[in-house]
Amino acid sequence: MGLQPLEFSDCYLDSPWFRERIRAHEAELERTNKFIKELIKDGKNLIAATKSLSVAQRKFAHSLRDFKFEFIGDAVTDDERCIDASLREFSNFLKNLEEQREIMALSVTETLIKPLEKFRKEQLGAVKEEKKKFDKETEKNYSLIDKHLNLSAKKKDSHLQEADIQVEQNRQHFYELSLEYVCKLQEIQERKKFEFVEPMLSFFQGMFTFYHQGHELAKDFNHYKMELQINIQNTRNRFEGTRSEVEELMNKIRQNPKDHKRASQFTAEGYLYVQEKRPAPFGSSWVKHYCMYRKAAKKFNMIPFEHRSGGKLGDGEVFFLKECTKRHTDSIDRRFCFDIEAADRPGVSLTMQAFSEEERKQWLEALGGKEALSHSFNTAIIPRPEGNAQLDKMGFTIIRKCISAVETRDVKTCNEVDLENSADWEVKTITSALKQYLRSLPEPLMTYELHGDFIVPAKSGSPESRVNAIHFLVHKLPEKNKEMLDILVKHLTNVSNHSKQNLMTVANLGVVFGPTLMRPQEETVAALMDLKFQNIVVEILIENHEKIFRTPPDTTFPEPTCLSASPPNAPPRQSKRQGQRTKRPVAVYNLCLELEDGDNPYPSKEDTPTSSLDSLSSPSPVTTAVPGPPGPDKNHLLADGGSFGDWASTIIRSRKARAVYPCEAEHSSELSFEIGAIFEDVQTSREPGWLEGTLNGKRGLIPQNYVKLL
Repeated sequence: MGLQPLEFSDCYLDSPWFRERIRAHEAELERTNKFIKELIKDGKNLIAATKSLSVAQRKFAHSLRDFKFEFIGDAVTDDERCIDASLREFSNFLKNLEEQREIMALSVTETLIKPLEKFRKEQLGAVKEEKKKFDKETEKNYSLIDKHLNLSAKKKDSHLQEADIQVEQNRQHFYELSLEYVCKLQEIQERKKFEFVEPMLSFFQGMFTFYHQGHELAKDFNHYKMELQINIQNTRNRFEGTRSEVEELMNKIRQNPKDHKRASQFTAEGYLYVQEKRPAPFGSSWVKHYCMYRKAAKKFNMIPFEHRSGGKLGDGEVFFLKECTKRHTDSIDRRFCFDIEAADRPGVSLTMQAFSEEERKQWLEALGGKEALSHSFNTAIIPRPEGNAQLDKMGFTIIRKCISAVETRDVKTCNEVDLENSADWEVKTITSALKQYLRSLPEPLMTYELHGDFIVPAKSGSPESRVNAIHFLVHKLPEKNKEMLDILVKHLTNVSNHSKQNLMTVANLGVVFGPTLMRPQEETVAALMDLKFQNIVVEILIENHEKIFRTPPDTTFPEPTCLSASPPNAPPRQSKRQGQRTKRPVAVYNLCLELEDGDNPYPSKEDTPTSSLDSLSSPSPVTTAVPGPPGPDKNHLLADGGSFGDWASTIIRSRKARAVYPCEAEHSSELSFEIGAIFEDVQTSREPGWLEGTLNGKRGLIPQNYVKLL
């Protein structure tokens, strides 16, 4: 049973049971007071913990933001560029989350702590004051009654009457005070139901608002996550392909290190110990130098270097060679020595020591000494052993039969090659034979001569420029090479069209056939680091097979070697002249600027992560890259055949967008923003190459290639 009501009529009688009921109400209010006091303490601890968490999260975000990956080589793929930017994206997500957390922490103070403190101070505190007054008046009233009743009856009547009046007045005052106190006790019992619970409701509303904001951020992150997963998978696949090639090269060099020396600008180079003579009685010392010699100029460079001291590099010396003489052990108590005289230092002779007799003979040959070997330091490119495969009728037959067997598994007759007699010959066996044939050609199908030219556009430019460059180069291949490449790429296109069943996406096929169709003439680690760009070239061929092999290239396209191999850090901004905006060049569009085609702006689950979103060429049927504003004489087409206007209609519905590059406004009509800024109500602008959107309540123009639509 709950608290019994306090009847006003009981105030006059002030019975023991009435007093018990009052004490029960007072005890309940004291319990409530202690509970609220403890709750306020816990709430403040919660705020402190939230702030501590926020500080830790922000520090973590700053650490992510400040780290930058270093990549091997002179360029990175679009996948690697997105991976590099991912830490800043993660940092921005955390930063946005912590901003919402701070709002929640502030709301806890304003909506919970302060109202509860106010209720405890103004309401429960007031009841405490009333209780003190009530207890004081109770003591006074009953003390006065006791004193009054102890008056002698022999007192004068006037004195007794005066005492009676005083007691009655005091009892009346006490009665009124009792009524007020009882009213206050019952009022506060009822008031606490809403005065206490309402702040709790506001607290939970603020907390769920925070979680809702987190949910919205999670939705934004989900789209980014799916894209990044594909970037990571593509990069992992390329890594596995590159690693196997690097390990193969490492094993070759391990078995025959002298046959795999790199070509060098120097006739001879390597470590030699140089004798440094000292005044008697200190004798001499031998100091290790890295020495380099150019025979044509007779120029000799040597730089002291000691590995054991942490790789300390000393000051180098340069002189011109006059002559070199072999030293015999009867003239010096060291092996493998020879003397060098400098033409520009008369009377100066240096004694040097090689690591072995063989190396001494090589140095003597390079320096024009008396003894020489049949081979020298001049490390020309070691040619690869030529295979037996040829681009002849037999080769074309093998390729066509392999492709037919893979695509149909129903080859009935073949005079030269019967692939179907053995039940053990599965698809993977046939494809292995196909790749082995291609790798056994005297040179790769896409030739050594054009290898570097094919790599350059894969490292830079917009998707459209990459396709145009590859298109141009394919038609520079020898006719037989181009014909066989056409047959093979058509097959790979068919395979990629069934990637949902066979898991062979365009990116996966690039990893498999990149090293097969393209190989550098010189096997080095630096060359193998470009394998990922070979894969990209193959992806471009697959995604644009019809255009590249069925249409002539643009004869006005510049030579690929003129293209810059260094990708820009951010797209170029459009300049303004006399208040008018001029056309700006299309920027490097990477995955962050790609859209799904069709009406649905978001990818379906079956399209990710196996489909290749890393479209480094022009848009594929899987993804539609924003091609930039069309010029007056050119209409950029999307993957589904639509024009730029069709793409514009997909965003006129008012979408959100996220900044993938920072931008500083150059005009009052433009918006300034940092990476990760979220734009609301994004629509196409009447100005080509620009969007309109709202950021922090301000509406303005946004460079189209600086944002990613959500």
